[in-house]
Amino acid sequence: MSTTTELLKGAAELFPDEVVTSAHVRHLDLPYGAGRFALITLDNGFDHTKPTTFGPASLANLNSAIDQVEKEAAAGDIVGVGITGKPFVFAVGADLKGVELLKNHDDALAIGKGGHEVFKRIAALAVPTFTYYNGAAMGGGVEVGLHCEYRTVSKHIAAFSLPEVFLGLVPGWGGCTLLPNLIGADRAVSVIIENSLNQNKQLKGQQVFDLGIADALFEGADFLEQSLIWTAGVLKGEIKVERPVIDRGEGWDQAVAKGRFVADSKVHGAAPAAYRALDIIAAAKNEDFQQGFDAEDVALADLIMGGELRAGIYAFNLVQKRGKRPAGAPDKSLARPVTKVGVVGAGLMASQLALLFLRRLEVPVVLTDIDQERVDKGVGYVHAEIEKLLGKGRINQDKANRLTALVTGVLDKAEGFSDADFIIEAVFEEIGVKQQVFAEVEAVAPAHAILATNTSSLSVSEMASKLKNPERVVGFHFFNPVAVLPLLEIVRGEQTDDASLATAFAVAKKLKKTAVLVKDAPAFVVNRILTRFMGEIQNVIDEGTPVAVAEKAVEPLGLPMSPLVLLELVGPAIGLHVSETLNRAFPDRFTVSPNLAAVVKAGKRGFYVYDSGRPELDPEVAALLKQGDSVLTEEQVRERVLDAVAQEIGLMLDEGVVAEAQDIDLCLITGAGWPFHLGGITPYLDREGVSERVNGKRFLAAGVASVPA
Repeated sequence: MSTTTELLKGAAELFPDEVVTSAHVRHLDLPYGAGRFALITLDNGFDHTKPTTFGPASLANLNSAIDQVEKEAAAGDIVGVGITGKPFVFAVGADLKGVELLKNHDDALAIGKGGHEVFKRIAALAVPTFTYYNGAAMGGGVEVGLHCEYRTVSKHIAAFSLPEVFLGLVPGWGGCTLLPNLIGADRAVSVIIENSLNQNKQLKGQQVFDLGIADALFEGADFLEQSLIWTAGVLKGEIKVERPVIDRGEGWDQAVAKGRFVADSKVHGAAPAAYRALDIIAAAKNEDFQQGFDAEDVALADLIMGGELRAGIYAFNLVQKRGKRPAGAPDKSLARPVTKVGVVGAGLMASQLALLFLRRLEVPVVLTDIDQERVDKGVGYVHAEIEKLLGKGRINQDKANRLTALVTGVLDKAEGFSDADFIIEAVFEEIGVKQQVFAEVEAVAPAHAILATNTSSLSVSEMASKLKNPERVVGFHFFNPVAVLPLLEIVRGEQTDDASLATAFAVAKKLKKTAVLVKDAPAFVVNRILTRFMGEIQNVIDEGTPVAVAEKAVEPLGLPMSPLVLLELVGPAIGLHVSETLNRAFPDRFTVSPNLAAVVKAGKRGFYVYDSGRPELDPEVAALLKQGDSVLTEEQVRERVLDAVAQEIGLMLDEGVVAEAQDIDLCLITGAGWPFHLGGITPYLDREGVSERVNGKRFLAAGVASVPA
């Protein structure tokens, strides 16, 4: 029994729930008399809900297939070997369900070594090797192809990536070592570091070809046939594959330095994966592949046994599983059809909502506002965005015409809403205004119509309290920018009925949003946590800590932006309004910063100016600030902020604002861009001991988003 076989057999016991991938070998005669060819197909069945992955048993199957073709190649029975996947799915990498269960460093090391030992055998075959990326390829699915001599890719592929850094790993089966040696360090850093840290950005087939990862690009319909014709041309010497000379000098070093800058700007040194990957890329310019593979093995094992990966997998599962099956959602059979949507308001937020409903539901959408100028501006915004989509080739002319015709604007609510099934308001955030709007809408809307509010902090129950039918009012809180952030907080008021709630969830699904059921509590989830977080930052500034110290204190969390930059994005006036709302509800914990109030009163759009190309405290804002003499260190600020957040989350769970801590994390990840490597927030608070210090217990059970005991 070979060393590789023994290694994989031992590792297989650690992956009891692996969805095993087979590796079928079939033989065919290449076109134009190029010879007999062996084609290995990776396949775990035609159920596309189960993407092809690599665990120990799957690697063992591939290893056995290589045994067969290795003998055939040595005997001269075949002229080449190719690898492809089942229709539309190539392979999406390691089986993470097993990885997160590993309990010791040696087991984790075996996983890295197992993948390397199998994939290296492909590169060592005595005949030319080819990979045909016919569908989604990620992680190990990309890396198996990097061990081949040639690669083709389908134009229809929409998901191709090395996402490991995003999850808290490194591309550990050759990616960090082979990719920069194939396409250059600069392009490899973009794929491995930049794309991963940019919310796991995916490459399309054309981009894979343009980067030089693939040598040929073919249409999806006859992709394999065209790839085999191309292969015959390569083997007969009729097609020459030329690759650029790799800069192994200053250009390589500059690429790695760029990667470190990107990592610093995204995670601020708080997550090790990107830096471990960059260390391996830096060393890979010497072309010592085995040294690189050994470094990948060690990095994988270290990271698998760290908290970042466990939190990353936890976050991934929240988004992919819990986010698609919302906890507490009513029976979907109760949902009513929505064939027309009304939008009250025609400002920027309302216009964004109108565009989203229009694109996803493709039903008539009508906007109203207090004067024709506002209505025309809102409709004009939607029309302009449709034109942009057309110009970018995202939609064709017929669809653009159809969507444009579906959106209209009127002043008379009776005219616009008399046959609407779903009406959402996005007007000024003041309870009296919203109650008046709903009273006007209820008077003209059909009895079955859902009345939704996009309020960010006000009581849905209070909003509905003066209506004849409060049971059809539901909170439908989007996050800005609407087209980018996936979260939709669906708020059940005290009298909201199941049919209205079910309809809201059904609409959310069609909008392709991640819906989370939230209790009607002040500011719901994301705004309540962020306001407490921001409130403590503002408090320490008001008390005397310099702005720069307060901002830098939370950098170790690796948040997508600093607190005051986030405030600028939200808008100081909105931030002040939400803090005032929460101060009225919870005056013992939420303060209203006099300095923030002064900034808003002065009409400032934020604390910073960017004249130098980087954020610097606005001198006019600095002149407004009135601070005390209590100066804290970064560590003291961070402890105070995290303690406040842990306390607030504990109280929210006690109040039943959401079903579980997992929903808190799902909301922060999808609604506020909280990093995957934190797992949201609760795994980080557990890992740092903050949860137990503040609340006397962890938010998550040991082993959830953490290394099993």
